[in-house]
Amino acid sequence: MTRPLPAFAAALLLAAPAAAQPPGYDDLLTLFEEWRVFQRPRFAEGVPDYSATAMATQHGELAAWQARLEAIDRSQWPVGERIDWHLLRAEMNGLDFDHRVLRPWERMPSFYAILVEDQSDTPLKEGPVIAGAIELWRWSFPLDAEALETVRTGLAAAPALLAAARENLTGDARDLWRVGIRSARGQVAALERLDAALAEHHPDLVPEARAARDAAASFADWLEERLPEKTGPSGVGVESYDWSLRNVHLVPMTWEDELRLMERELARARAHLALEEHRNRALPPLEPAATPAEWDRRAGQAVARFLAFLDERQVMTMADWMEPALRERVAGYLPPEERHFFAQVDLREPLVMRCHQVHWFDTARLAREPHPSPIRRVPLLYNIWDSRAEGLATAMEEMMTSAGLLDDTPHGRELTYIMIAQRAARAIAGLRMHANEWSLDEAIRFAAEQTPRGWLRPDGALVWFEQQLYLEQPGYGSSYLTGKALIESLLAERSQQLGSDFTLRRFFDELYASGVIPVSLIRWEMTGERDEILPEP
Repeated sequence: MTRPLPAFAAALLLAAPAAAQPPGYDDLLTLFEEWRVFQRPRFAEGVPDYSATAMATQHGELAAWQARLEAIDRSQWPVGERIDWHLLRAEMNGLDFDHRVLRPWERMPSFYAILVEDQSDTPLKEGPVIAGAIELWRWSFPLDAEALETVRTGLAAAPALLAAARENLTGDARDLWRVGIRSARGQVAALERLDAALAEHHPDLVPEARAARDAAASFADWLEERLPEKTGPSGVGVESYDWSLRNVHLVPMTWEDELRLMERELARARAHLALEEHRNRALPPLEPAATPAEWDRRAGQAVARFLAFLDERQVMTMADWMEPALRERVAGYLPPEERHFFAQVDLREPLVMRCHQVHWFDTARLAREPHPSPIRRVPLLYNIWDSRAEGLATAMEEMMTSAGLLDDTPHGRELTYIMIAQRAARAIAGLRMHANEWSLDEAIRFAAEQTPRGWLRPDGALVWFEQQLYLEQPGYGSSYLTGKALIESLLAERSQQLGSDFTLRRFFDELYASGVIPVSLIRWEMTGERDEILPEP
């Protein structure tokens, strides 16, 4: 039996000259470029049109795009190109799900956020994001000419955008409305920070910034006034959740499967935490860094130790951009009263969070080593990448713990299981919300109570942010551990398939060579097995 090509070999095929591409693949690439234009709403004077009429028109035209995709003959294509076809189908399914079920422009006040201040550690910002939002993290002050024009256009459009939002937001999802109020108040604060920066560097833009801030404040007040009218559920329901998992995120599970996995992971993590605590009971406690200077020293050492571990243990092929990718993302020191869950972990043993921050390897790789496929060279829409992006970052924590990274830090292993327990608890909460079994308050209370050591405060911003995201983006809260489980299964399968030819470095190099795409498709490319993929129509 002929062994299927590994991912890196498939990638070389994609890099071949255009003449070597299979018949019809160029049609797929053309369709992809045109699709990305169609997917965005139309703009009028800088304002995206999410009106009921515009959205109905877009949804009505979607079937024709899906028919064009289906008409492309891919029967003779190699696996890599067929995967690209499935990725485009998933994006089209994502838009369909938005129109039929999610309807963020109608149900989610937070959808109308004007500013995005911070860069996500994932390929695109998590959850639904309005077209034309000002991604302020992309620039530094003073702004260059291009950034200045982008900010000016976005601020000028803000009052009209938020006026349109009042017309578009006809949904009755109470919890989504509640978190939308928090988001709107956060936008007011963000615009005030932008106002201060503009006053120092670009005072001519201050009037636009203040008009946008006033519009955001008025919008928040309007949301508050209408909250008593909102009484409906916010979850999408189990049937729609299952459809999204299989057809958009290409995860071979159901809501029920994920719930059982999360419950098992919560129990497993808490049991192993108890065992580790017993094992380490005679050791002094692992204290957080006491000063900013101590934190800087420990964090810097952790980056060097983590990279050396990956290299010396031959975990993956190293690149010169990996060190700056991690060092640039080390969080600052936080005093005790400001510490959220992840700061509690990081300040005690920064090696644990360095594992999760392989996220930034993905970001750097997209810029430094772009995938040969134009479709995989850019981030997928609708968070289709979540099982791979969040799954790998989460899997690396326990994988590297098992591989020996924390052997010199016994209490560090405890932190690994605390992290798994927190991911499982918050995912169960999100799943129960989407089944409309729990309210947002019940979900927050459960996530906080089930997170060990009381590090996830029920009144803290983090638990609210997480549960808002998981309510707004079905499948995201579970993707950390679902993706982890899929990657672990792939590691086991590939190890058995290759036998004595298997190495950890080969596994990770193949995984990375496939790009940030669903794990089910990576498995197809790496092993030749496609039973987790939905059949083509």
